[in-house]
Amino acid sequence: MRENLHRFFRAARGAGVHVSPAESIDAMRAVAQVGLTDRAILRDALLLTLAKSQDEKLALGDCFDLFFSQPEPRQDQPEADDSDEASQDPDQSPSSSSASEAGEGQPPEGLGPLAQMLMSQDRNSIAAAIASASGAASLSDIRYSTQRGIFSSRILDAMGLQRLRDDLDELTSTNPALAERLRAALDALREAVRDTVSQGLALYAREEAENLRNEILRNAPLARIERRQVAEMRALIRQIARRLRERYSKPRKRQRRGHLDVRRTLRRNAAWGGVPFLTAWKRKHRDRPKIVAICDVSGSVAQVSDFFLLLIHSLHEVVDDVRSFAFSSHLIEVSEILEKKSPEEAMAEIMSKVGFGSSDYGSSLVDFEKDFMSALTPQTTVIVLGDARSNNLDPRADILRRVSERSKRLVWLNPEGRLAWGFGDSEMPRYATFCSVVRQCATAQQLERAVSDIVATYQ
Repeated sequence: MRENLHRFFRAARGAGVHVSPAESIDAMRAVAQVGLTDRAILRDALLLTLAKSQDEKLALGDCFDLFFSQPEPRQDQPEADDSDEASQDPDQSPSSSSASEAGEGQPPEGLGPLAQMLMSQDRNSIAAAIASASGAASLSDIRYSTQRGIFSSRILDAMGLQRLRDDLDELTSTNPALAERLRAALDALREAVRDTVSQGLALYAREEAENLRNEILRNAPLARIERRQVAEMRALIRQIARRLRERYSKPRKRQRRGHLDVRRTLRRNAAWGGVPFLTAWKRKHRDRPKIVAICDVSGSVAQVSDFFLLLIHSLHEVVDDVRSFAFSSHLIEVSEILEKKSPEEAMAEIMSKVGFGSSDYGSSLVDFEKDFMSALTPQTTVIVLGDARSNNLDPRADILRRVSERSKRLVWLNPEGRLAWGFGDSEMPRYATFCSVVRQCATAQQLERAVSDIVATYQ
């Protein structure tokens, strides 16, 4: 039971359910109480101990149904009629007895265990043997569809395929009719094993397949994401946001050790003649996180900024003091929208108010200086996401210089490639003069690294 539950936990993780070691222990204790006989009670027990949301409950329910469904070999031949066996004359000759055995499918003596099982047509025994051989073949290690043939061969070998082939060779020469029946049963067994491997692939390879898709998406240019991939990219950005929350939202522990402060140590131990009974340590002062995020949501970068705002939404859960702004031709504060509404509702409202317009960096910087310059302190990190293309209007780089002077750092994240900076109406080289950090941020991976580095400076 223990090994089977461990495989189920692995399948559940592949289905997107986060199963911690503590939760797996709780689930095993619950299963020990309810037992494995009643599948409905077992299903409810696992869902109650492992699922933490409605989405996880649905995913875990589907995973349970798939995991505990047992494959059955398909039989092309009907089972033997018991009435024929009852009417058999005990005085029949050996040859007629062999023919009767061939017709009724009764396994003769001398066949191997697998051949005996197949000829007896005991479906429960065959299903149990497939399950046992799957464990011996480590079917839970399957990761790719190209491994189906390998694992099918391993399972058949574990069930005794080689001995079955020897039995078939012997029966072909001595009893062709019985050999044909055994060959048909073997074909049905192969099909049942393929079904089992397909089931294992659906259970255990989902995590690997999802990781592969995510890795491709992480490195795909955000501006060229296809419509069918938008939902997947949103899910990926949520995963990135969750990692940021888990990594940085925990309370920082007070630093207990550092470099020895010799002067304070000597002063503290003056009463003992300088013997250092009490030590003093130098501690590095860390500012409280304070972030101002300014996002270009004009038509040229609308798709990228949508994902950026989704990530900024998570910063409001990670950092106590975050103020967010969005602009196209003019700038507005969107902090309250991001804090009080769901990501999808917040994105829709922000884009309806200032999104998809023609970008005017100069006018937007004027709006910021006029109404929000007081938000900047020497502890503030300012993040600007935009392509720095101001449609040949006055870029007002002087305001950006004042923003840089009043803040701790000014970080610019540009979704365009570096080769495009400074060409056409791009003001990136002029703005970069006043920035502490300038990064290309065209993919989800680059976006995660940039935001993670920014938040990490306060830890």
